[in-house]
Amino acid sequence: QVQLVESGGGLVQAGGSLRLSCAASGRTFSRYTMGWFRQAPGKEREFVAAIRGSGGNTYYADSVKGRFTISRDNAKSTAYLQMNSLKPEDTAVYYCAARYSIVLVTTTDYDYWGQGTQVTVSS
Repeated sequence: QVQLVESGGGLVQAGGSLRLSCAASGRTFSRYTMGWFRQAPGKEREFVAAIRGSGGNTYYADSVKGRFTISRDNAKSTAYLQMNSLKPEDTAVYYCAARYSIVLVTTTDYDYWGQGTQVTVSS
């Protein structure tokens, strides 16, 4: 069982930055691919970014490529999402997720989910 707790959300002006964190319980964090997803009101949950357990491979949605960076610190069992040049359309609840696999997955087929953290970008 893995528990995930996100933090770092908030209100920011367009063009600003936020860094989300996802703290995981358990001792096998490095075996999990970690993903970030987001869900805006009235919309389906969508993929944002993913990183493999080793941290050597990452993948991004086209909408955030070049602006967001996913990373992880396996010693701290924590994943991060650095979000720069934020836009109003980035407003959503952001979720981190863990999948016991080396495969980067862009669907919601993850094993564990956090409770989400709200990100609001004002224009």
